[in-house]
Amino acid sequence: MNLDFRPAGPADYREVRRITRDAYLRAGHFTAGHPYMSVLDNVEHRAEHAQVWVAEASGTVVAAVTLTFPGQAYSEIARDNELEFRMLAVDPAVQGGGIGRTVVRRVIDHAQSLPDIGGISITSATFMERAHGLYESLGFRRVPDRDWYVPGEDVLLWVFRLELQPAGVAG
Repeated sequence: MNLDFRPAGPADYREVRRITRDAYLRAGHFTAGHPYMSVLDNVEHRAEHAQVWVAEASGTVVAAVTLTFPGQAYSEIARDNELEFRMLAVDPAVQGGGIGRTVVRRVIDHAQSLPDIGGISITSATFMERAHGLYESLGFRRVPDRDWYVPGEDVLLWVFRLELQPAGVAG
């Protein structure tokens, strides 16, 4: 599938909100009333304090992801020289067609184009098995010593990291 991967603009925020909400609810990760849903819904705040990107197919937004760097408001685990991505969501209407994989590949490509970025980190809840398989198939590896618990909850979050190849080095 041919996807255009680009920074989201205000005209995209409604679709980003819908896709993210629908993807997380459909997967059963959270209920509609869970406090994290309000974080996912606040695309405007995310875009102000991080980078929200979208994947578009034939002029329709089909996926969204948030990119952040160490010290930024939405960064949970990024260390120096890492890009962190969060809140990856594919519209449930088109899931299963490789869009999530393509978006993660585009995040990798983007990270490789940035100076001083040597790795990508991602947090994933232990129950998000499909995501784990995707990340591992693209070269991400678990970093158990960086795993952490959601504050105030008994939810363990796993950390995955991809070491980027320096430009011009075949992997």
